[in-house]
Amino acid sequence: MPGSHVVSVTGPVAVERLGVVDAHDHLFIDSPGMPGQGCHDVERTVAEVEDGRESGIGTVVEMTPIGLGRRPAALRAVAEITGVTIVAASGFHRDAHYPAGHWVHDAPVELLRDRIVADLTRGMHPSDWNDPGLPLDRARAGAIKGGASYHRITPSEARRLEAIAGASAATGAGILVHTEIGTAAHDVVDLLLASGASPDRIALAHLDRNPDWELHAEVAARGVTLEYDTIGRTKYHPDSVVLDLVERVVGAGHLDRLMLGLDLGARDYLRAYGGGPGLRYLLRTFAPRLRRRLGDAATDRILVANPAAFYAIEGAGA
Repeated sequence: MPGSHVVSVTGPVAVERLGVVDAHDHLFIDSPGMPGQGCHDVERTVAEVEDGRESGIGTVVEMTPIGLGRRPAALRAVAEITGVTIVAASGFHRDAHYPAGHWVHDAPVELLRDRIVADLTRGMHPSDWNDPGLPLDRARAGAIKGGASYHRITPSEARRLEAIAGASAATGAGILVHTEIGTAAHDVVDLLLASGASPDRIALAHLDRNPDWELHAEVAARGVTLEYDTIGRTKYHPDSVVLDLVERVVGAGHLDRLMLGLDLGARDYLRAYGGGPGLRYLLRTFAPRLRRRLGDAATDRILVANPAAFYAIEGAGA
């Protein structure tokens, strides 16, 4: 484990205190790529997180990156009210989430990297770096988000991923990369490794949207973590597909390379906004089925130990 603490929005937290980790979710988000699906209401977010806490979730990794409506002060408030550990993200998404003319499209790698490092080491920018002169929030990011397009990495995405790799190498923070429908996995890993990232600091999100267990085993064999998050997304496939996939990947010897999240990145997915499945779904609906498949020890490894190890940062408790 790279470190014994994670960096939460309220300060360092020992990994032993994290409990069950929702390894990828969204509490505040506003993307032009998802019009009408923004989440901005603090009271509703508190209600959603409390519902998740009552189901047994101890930690939420909030993966809204720069440019998609991060709210560091609001995240601090939610963490303080609910008692749930919240780990926030720096980094950047794929091109589709940034309008034409947004500064991220033309920013050089060095500027992109330096802004991620500032978020991680000094404090998160309160307005997504649109006004660099504003003072930083006291909440630091504790993870890095990346993104790639469908079966390809665009030149702009490649610059951002290079910056992300450099920021991870400089800070030890874990990287979680959006793969569009589970594609371009090896290409993303190749680029990050070539740019200085360590394989044990790389996780790929959404690979379960492409439930090819042999591909997943290949990626895991490179030392990369797989983060599955289509749980409760029946529009993609039933949960049995994810359960089968987990069972096959574990059977291939990669139990230590699996994490689970919900990725509720739209208001329609949150019970506090009248939608679903909501934060409670992970432990109330999916986890009991997973325990029947794998047993308690393996399930706890996936829900507790693996994400604690992945998001831990060396020196974070100093």
